[in-house]
Amino acid sequence: MEKLVYFATIISLSMAALLVPLRVQCEEAARAAAARSCHAGTGASASAPAAAAAWKRSCGGGKAGKQQPQVEGMFVFGSSLVDNGNNNFLNGSGVRADYLPYGVDFPLGPSGRFSNGRNVIDALGELLGLPGLVPPFADPRTRRARAALRGVNFASGGSGILEHTGQGKVVSLRQQITNFESVTLPDLRAQLRGPAAAANHWIKGQDSFHKCYLSKCLFVIGTGGNDYLLDYFNPGNGTQGGPPLSEFTASLITKLSGHLQRLYALGARKFVIFSIQPTGCTPVVRAFLNITGGACIEPVNDAVALFNAELRRLVDGARRRMPAARFAFIDSYRIIKDMLDHPAKHGVRETSRACCEMSRSSSGVLCKKQGPICSDRTEYVFFDGLHPTDAVNARIARKGYGSSSPDHAYPINVKKLAML
Repeated sequence: MEKLVYFATIISLSMAALLVPLRVQCEEAARAAAARSCHAGTGASASAPAAAAAWKRSCGGGKAGKQQPQVEGMFVFGSSLVDNGNNNFLNGSGVRADYLPYGVDFPLGPSGRFSNGRNVIDALGELLGLPGLVPPFADPRTRRARAALRGVNFASGGSGILEHTGQGKVVSLRQQITNFESVTLPDLRAQLRGPAAAANHWIKGQDSFHKCYLSKCLFVIGTGGNDYLLDYFNPGNGTQGGPPLSEFTASLITKLSGHLQRLYALGARKFVIFSIQPTGCTPVVRAFLNITGGACIEPVNDAVALFNAELRRLVDGARRRMPAARFAFIDSYRIIKDMLDHPAKHGVRETSRACCEMSRSSSGVLCKKQGPICSDRTEYVFFDGLHPTDAVNARIARKGYGSSSPDHAYPINVKKLAML
């Protein structure tokens, strides 16, 4: 355990990705007309069924044609496992994945994702029928782009729930939400309702932007792991002699609840919350403590498992403060742990080693530039020292999207959430 508390001082997580422009299927004029219809009331002569049908048509229940996206958009907040590229645009962020072997199985090549292919957000977006990849907020091309109507990714690798986690190198969760509020929301309003709408003071509950757009978007949050690795287990942050694990975890849950309530006040209604993954089983944690074989570092897993249990309870009680909110809690810890415990069942051969050769300068976290990799990435759980392979990310997305088991998605899966 003496080595465990020093382990976190060598890790700074980062994920990066390049913007992939998205194609928006509905023309701006059609959206504007839909918003006007939603905003307008029904006349006294209109029957209730006719009014309801008119509202459904104007708010997106149009003709059946080619498959439409199941949600209006997806807005993503969190850390490296859901980051689609924001750290590429941060000054001083030296941890990147914009080189081979990263992206070896990705259509765009080394795009900055810390995987051989997709991350979980990419895979989930495909299942939801989004017409392209969610662009990173920090890419200047995302501002006022029509692609942003299908979502924006605000996540920053290395960040956490606490403001000081990863301080100086990342965008904190609080700042991510501020970016959504102060930059993206005005941009979206301007695109959907015209320039004048951005300057108006909209009334929640009567605002067609909230009713017809934001309420039909998913707000995805994946964070918390770095608060343990870079804070709780890190003596360099002054946490020696700090609160016990239960108090530290309770503080994280309270702060995360505040962030969720802030998003709710801004119009978010459908939340997808990812658990922390089994960090104690990652190659970099195991290698640092000289663990061989299939054993995981249980003190680390116990810490994140406690957080995940409290996060699930937060979902259960959240509607007292956010009565119109609906949630899908995705237990990626259990999904990955099942693959680690029963590899043959999932076609996995290697559960403890990274697919790529590790870089010494990254302390065993990142792949060596142009270094060798395993021949069959589908047989590996981890691509580098910390991040899953494309195959694992796809499995997490599939289980979260469509599984009927509460061990995977709770209380409902993402597909059902999207239909609400």
